[in-house]
Amino acid sequence: MSPAHIHLLITHLPIFGAFIGSLVLTYAIIIKSNDTKIAAYGVLILSTFGAGIAFLTGEGTEEIVEEIPGIVDSAIKTHENFALIALIGLLLLGLLSIIGLLAIINKSNTSNKLAYGILIFAITCFGLVVYTGYLGGKIRHTELSDSFSEKVNQLDFKTSRI
Repeated sequence: MSPAHIHLLITHLPIFGAFIGSLVLTYAIIIKSNDTKIAAYGVLILSTFGAGIAFLTGEGTEEIVEEIPGIVDSAIKTHENFALIALIGLLLLGLLSIIGLLAIINKSNTSNKLAYGILIFAITCFGLVVYTGYLGGKIRHTELSDSFSEKVNQLDFKTSRI
């Protein structure tokens, strides 16, 4: 299995992990359940590991993909640069989730307020990884490129009939 295979498989973990972790944390806050917060933090920490693996396999994937005809190097660089921002965000989210876990274990009075802050940051990180994935998709999926969108917008669908 090449770095490209691993990269493409693992990149979905931070996206879905941040989304599911945010949903579970929202539910935990609503029902005021520390056990559910612990589960949410676990999912968010798992997302952090996924982001790290995705980032580490990115360079090997780049070496494979840049040899494919039609691949634009600027799309790879844009994805790579934004991936670093997303990785930093998720590393901070993982750290905050660990702090949230410790606050629950130590029965800290701030664990509920901390959960709200972590939730807001998790939603932000979800946006970062979704956009990173979108940029990665533009490298190989021509239907996501701006020129493809312009061509679709130019089509006259009024004259076509089924």
